[in-house]
Amino acid sequence: MPSRRSLLLTGGALALAASGAYMLTRGPDHDAATNALWSPRDPGSLDGLVHYATLAANSHNAQAWRFRQTVDGVAILPDMTRALPVADADHHHLYASLGCAAENLMLAAGAAERSSALDFVPEGEGRVEIALGHGGGQDPLFEAILARQCTRSDYDGRAVPAADLAALEEAGRVDGAEVMLITDPALIMRVLELILTANAAQVSDPAFAAELKSWLRFNARAAVESSDGLFSAASGNPSLPTPLGRFMFDRFFTVEAENDRYARQVRSSAGLAIIHSDRDDPAHWVQAGRSYQRFALQATALGIRHAHLNQPVEVAATRPQLQSLLGLGDRRPDMVLRFGYAPPMARSLRRPVAAVIDA
Repeated sequence: MPSRRSLLLTGGALALAASGAYMLTRGPDHDAATNALWSPRDPGSLDGLVHYATLAANSHNAQAWRFRQTVDGVAILPDMTRALPVADADHHHLYASLGCAAENLMLAAGAAERSSALDFVPEGEGRVEIALGHGGGQDPLFEAILARQCTRSDYDGRAVPAADLAALEEAGRVDGAEVMLITDPALIMRVLELILTANAAQVSDPAFAAELKSWLRFNARAAVESSDGLFSAASGNPSLPTPLGRFMFDRFFTVEAENDRYARQVRSSAGLAIIHSDRDDPAHWVQAGRSYQRFALQATALGIRHAHLNQPVEVAATRPQLQSLLGLGDRRPDMVLRFGYAPPMARSLRRPVAAVIDA
């Protein structure tokens, strides 16, 4: 899923940006937009349910989903016009993002005292059907939806207490998918080797780099105008005019720079989390998304940050190596994350609810 890439700007790039007369920062317009977005809504309405659903994680913040009211509840459908043909060629992350959105929607329904039941319908491109009833109750994870974020920075290296690790594992356990936590330094380093191998393959691919660049928003104005994509400040990078940002990306998005950054960030983390599912099909990719979303919300509730490192599951050559290394047998590794402690970063935006609800 992504939503995990950032542009590495070296000291030379920073000096160039600082010397320019046109230096954009995360200004009040972006702050106002994020504050308005990441705020409570009435979960008893369709708009409120969809609002909470769209705050879920999704790859490149492409928001490849649509929502439709049904007789029994809400359907969540893939929006293939926003798919990522290079980074997510099999649409795995797209369907996982539908699961993330579904989990948020069901948590919001519970907060409105409504029950919910999920079904995956494979006909056509496939869709998630959520039937809503009466008599539900609020899950404590609902309160974490408005604070969850992927924090793409260095962490402080502190270990996570055993009780919190157990809570993360429990939260990520859903039908057909669960989370494996790795805190053993030797095994973390072996997984890191696969992360770097897969990352090198992706960064070296011109099509991958072009697709990623198309989803980068190099300044607040671009982020607010599009309401999607990866905002530079959310990765700790300075805001730049779009033409300059694209130039810097072409200059500094290299295997060496990206691998150095990921190696440093993994070494600063408390551990890794692997979301894995029973079978390799869209129905289970949805369940993997639910597992991740619950893990992420529980981490948020515990003050633990996380970020995606999905390269070894996105590259076909390294995915079976990761599967074998972790002893998963026939289970598919769906997502790789790091977790630990760090301050929050800038928030991402979402398109208006009206733009994602089918008439």
